[in-house]
Amino acid sequence: MGSETVSEKLPLILETVQEAGHPVVWVCDPMHGNTFSTENGHKTRHFDDILKEITAFFEAHNKVGTYPGGVHLELTGDDVTECLGGGAQLDADDLSKRYETMCDPRLNGSQSIDIAFRIAELLHNSQL
Repeated sequence: MGSETVSEKLPLILETVQEAGHPVVWVCDPMHGNTFSTENGHKTRHFDDILKEITAFFEAHNKVGTYPGGVHLELTGDDVTECLGGGAQLDADDLSKRYETMCDPRLNGSQSIDIAFRIAELLHNSQL
C-alpha cells in the first residue's frame, strides 16, 4: 500500500473482511509500495518508509482486533547498498558503491537485523 496510505486504508479493509467472516492471514509487504527511482536511475527504497509501513500495519491490527500474520521483506546478509537509510544512513550517492540487485533492491545485513528487532518490538508490544 505504501507508507503514506496504509494507516488510512488498512483498518477499513481489516474490519470489512473480519465482518464478512473470511479467515485470512494478513501479510505486510512494505517493499513494493515504497519503491522509487533516484535521479541517477537506481531503483531503491527508503528504510524509514519500510519501517513506517510495518508499524502502521501492526497499529491497524491492534486497532481492529485482528492479527498481523507476517511481513515479506527482500533482504540479504551481504553488505549491499540498494536501500537508503538505516543505521549507516545510506544516501543516493552510496547506491552505486555496491548496488548488486538484478531486480528489486534489498535491505542489507545491517538494515535487515534492525528491521527484525523492530518487528520483534512491535510483536512484544502488540495488544493482541
